[in-house]
Amino acid sequence: MKARDIMTPTPLAVTATDDVSKAAEIMRYEKIGGVPVVQDLARPRLVGLITDRDITTRYVARRHRGPCAVAEVMTPAPLKTVTGDADVSEIVSLMESAEVRRIPVVSDDGILIGIVAEADLVAKLPAAESLPARKRVKQYAATPHYVLTVH
Repeated sequence: MKARDIMTPTPLAVTATDDVSKAAEIMRYEKIGGVPVVQDLARPRLVGLITDRDITTRYVARRHRGPCAVAEVMTPAPLKTVTGDADVSEIVSLMESAEVRRIPVVSDDGILIGIVAEADLVAKLPAAESLPARKRVKQYAATPHYVLTVH
């Protein structure tokens, strides 16, 4: 199975100049943990990725107030990416070695064409092939989560 078979095609994206709140809104309403950052929405060349963790550690924890550009908190390129022809075993291996939960799928010239998240692996692969992703998702679900309130 290839990346193009399991990816979410043409994912929602933000630009580096968009406000962090736009990325957070997309994550909230789409129930996802990361949004690709592109140079231009019309020709979406991948320049980074912003995740819920980026927002937490680089925006909230630093007590930013008011507007903040995505570029200030995103994880910039170079990122771990694959092409649509990448085999799923390559994707799983890359996710494990890079310790990431999503891998952007790009064309040969760096244009964003999709994204593969752990949820895609769990939902679209036979259990034997997606074991590492299933294990991580299961471990995360079993871990107690705490809420930190900052005053």
